[in-house]
Amino acid sequence: MKDRFLPHPVTILGVPVHPVTFEGFLDAVARFIAEGDPRQICTANPEFVMTAQRQPEFMAVLQNADLVLPDGVGLLWAARRLGRPLPERVTGSDGIYLLAERAAREGWTMFLLGAQPGVAEKTARILQERFPGLRVAGTYPGSPRDEDYPEIVRRIKDARPDILLVAYGAPRQDLWIARHKDDLDVAVSMGVGGAFDFVAGVQKRAPAWLIRLNLEWLWRLITQPWRWKRQLDLPRFAWRVIRSMDD
Repeated sequence: MKDRFLPHPVTILGVPVHPVTFEGFLDAVARFIAEGDPRQICTANPEFVMTAQRQPEFMAVLQNADLVLPDGVGLLWAARRLGRPLPERVTGSDGIYLLAERAAREGWTMFLLGAQPGVAEKTARILQERFPGLRVAGTYPGSPRDEDYPEIVRRIKDARPDILLVAYGAPRQDLWIARHKDDLDVAVSMGVGGAFDFVAGVQKRAPAWLIRLNLEWLWRLITQPWRWKRQLDLPRFAWRVIRSMDD
């Protein structure tokens, strides 16, 4: 179900990306919770877009998500080239703090699923210390494997959260949410990748000055050199966008 209150998405290589700000993202969450139907929010960056070119199931998830956030400076570049600029980069790593702040104020409850054992719990403690009044209904590492699903769904249904944050990494988290969201009785489910690791201090995020220069990708390459094959998708993405404009 698509929402008329959201701005029309910018389609980048088949992936719809909504031109929203952080404020627009939080307002959409509020609307989704008020309506109560199970909704899926995805983040997208050039790596995700290129993965979707190779994985039709992931492409279908992104195309059917209720909200796709522009998490990636490459998407802002592509949208400008296509003549439909995106207002700002809306990252899951920053958005988790803003979402927790709004949740504390509005009385929304959250469930943190995924990451390594102990990370979600530490993330919950840090967020609750930073935003007094935040209600975390539960945490659980689990995994996207089918054998873990019965225990996960039991915990989530018992907790009855308004928001489910899933940190399994893309595309696994997004595929898992799409497959199970209608069974979980949660208004908003969102994949957050490594956001728990950043909050808990397991993984250090790029310095603010690198983020301002749009060089967070370089920091990730330096600190996680195993990502080099994935980051080959960045020039491929740029080439595909340029080619798409000539078609």
